[in-house]
Amino acid sequence: MGAIIVALFLSLFVSALDATIVATAAPTISRDLSSAAGYTWIGGAYLLANAASGPIWAKFSDIWGRKPIMLCALLLFFISSAVCATAKTMQELIIGRAFQGTAGGGLILLVHVCISDLFSLRQRSLLMGFMEGIWALAVYINLPISGIAALLILLFLDIKHEHTSFVDGMKALDWFGIFTFLGFTLMILFGLDFGGVLFPWDSAKVIALLVVGFVMIFAFIYSEAKLAKYPLMPMSLFKRRTNVAAFSVVFFHGFVFISGEYYMPLYFQAVLEASPLRSGLLLLPFIVTGAIAGVFCGVIMHKTGKFREIIWVGALLLTIGFGLFITFDAYTSTVKAVCFLMVGGLGSGILFEAPLIAIQSQVEQHNVASATATLSFIRNIGVSISTIVGGTIFQNSMNGRAAFLREAGLPKNIFDQLDGDSAMANVMLPGMLKERAWEIAAKQAFAYAMRNMWITYTVFAFLAFMASLFVQAAHLGTEHTETVTGLRKKEEEVVAGSGTATPSS
Repeated sequence: MGAIIVALFLSLFVSALDATIVATAAPTISRDLSSAAGYTWIGGAYLLANAASGPIWAKFSDIWGRKPIMLCALLLFFISSAVCATAKTMQELIIGRAFQGTAGGGLILLVHVCISDLFSLRQRSLLMGFMEGIWALAVYINLPISGIAALLILLFLDIKHEHTSFVDGMKALDWFGIFTFLGFTLMILFGLDFGGVLFPWDSAKVIALLVVGFVMIFAFIYSEAKLAKYPLMPMSLFKRRTNVAAFSVVFFHGFVFISGEYYMPLYFQAVLEASPLRSGLLLLPFIVTGAIAGVFCGVIMHKTGKFREIIWVGALLLTIGFGLFITFDAYTSTVKAVCFLMVGGLGSGILFEAPLIAIQSQVEQHNVASATATLSFIRNIGVSISTIVGGTIFQNSMNGRAAFLREAGLPKNIFDQLDGDSAMANVMLPGMLKERAWEIAAKQAFAYAMRNMWITYTVFAFLAFMASLFVQAAHLGTEHTETVTGLRKKEEEVVAGSGTATPSS
C-alpha cells in the first residue's frame, strides 16, 4: 500500500508543478517568445483543457478501470511535457500546454478517486490533507517523476475491476453528454477569453460562442437528467443542500485562489522589481502556508470527523487574506506582502480538500468518482474564468491609467508598452526607467490595476464564506467499502439505484 501511495503522490506532484511554477515564468516566456497575449494563454490553454477533461477521465476509469486510464494520463502528460520543453514558438507551447492540461486534469482527479476507492472517509481525510502538501514541493522535474509514478502504478495499483471490452465500453459512454459538456465548456470559456482581447465583446464571434455555449448547458442538463444511462455528471448530486453549498464554495475558492498564484508575480516583478526567480520565492509563503494548513486540517478531520467548521474557517481566512491584498501599493514593503500572503495562503489551503470530504460524505461509494469529477470540474471552471476575468480587469485598468501615465511625461514608446495586455509582457519595465517620476508612475499604474483585481477576488471570497454556512455536518465513517469498476458493476448500480448518507445538523 505504501508504494501505491507514493505513486499517487508523485502523479499529483507533476500535475501540481504545472499549476504553480509556470505563473512566475509567464512574463519572461511571453517576452522571450514575443507574444504579449501569450501571458494569458500559457495558463489559459492548460486550464481550459483541465476543466473540460476531468469528468471524461472519471467516466473512462469507471468503465475500463483506474489503472489503465491512470497510465494513459501519465503517458499523455509525459509526451506533452516534452513538447512544452522543446517549444520554439508560442503556438507550439500553447498546444503543449493544452495537452498538459488534459492530462493534468486526469491525474489530479484520478489520484483523488483512487484515494477514495482505497480508504474509508476518515482515512482519506488524512491522506488528502497530506496531498495538499504536495503543492508546496513543485520543481522542474516532470519527466523522470511521471515515469517513476507510471511504473509504480503499473506494479502496485490494485482496484477491483470486472473486465469490460473496448467496444462495450465505447457503446456505454454518454456520448451526447460528452459532446454537450465539451461544447458548453469550451465555447463559453473561449467566448470569455476572446472578448475584449482578440475581438470586441459585441462582435458576432464572441456573441455566437456565448449564446451557443449557454444553449448547450441546457442540452447537457437534459441529457444527464433524462437520456443518459450512465451520466457523465449525475444530476442527483445537486439535490442535497450540502452538495450545492460545497460546490459553490469550491467554485468561489477556485476563482479566488488561482489569482494569488497567477497574478501576484505580476505585482512582485513590476512593483517590487523582483526577478522571476525571486518572485517565485516570494510566492512560497502563500503556497507553503496553504500546504501546511491543508495537512493540519487533514489531521483534524481524521481525528475528529468534522469538516464543516474547517470550511467556515478557511473561507473566512480567504476573505480576510485577499482583502488585505487590496492595500498593496507602489510603496508596500516585502515583509508586509509576505505576511499578508500567509493569511491568504492559509485560507486557500484549508479549502482544497475539506469540501471534497463534505461531498463524499453525502454519496454512496459507487458515486464517489462522479462526485469527485463534478467537484473538480466546478473548481476548474472557477479557475479558468478567474484568469480570464483577472486579465480583463488588469488590461482595462491599465488602459484607464493612460491619462495618468501621459501626465507623468512618459514617452510614447514606453507608454505603448504599458498599454492594456502589453503591460503583462513588460512587467520589468518600471524598474528599468531612468526617470524616477516615470518609474513611480508606472509602478502606481500596475498597483492600481492589481488593486481592482483584488477587490473583485475579495468579493468572491466572501461569497465562498456565505455559501459555506449552508454546509451540513455528516458522520465520517471508518469502514471502507470496496470499489469495483467495470460495465457489469455499473449495470447493477443502475438497477439498484443510488442512496445517500443522512446529514446531521
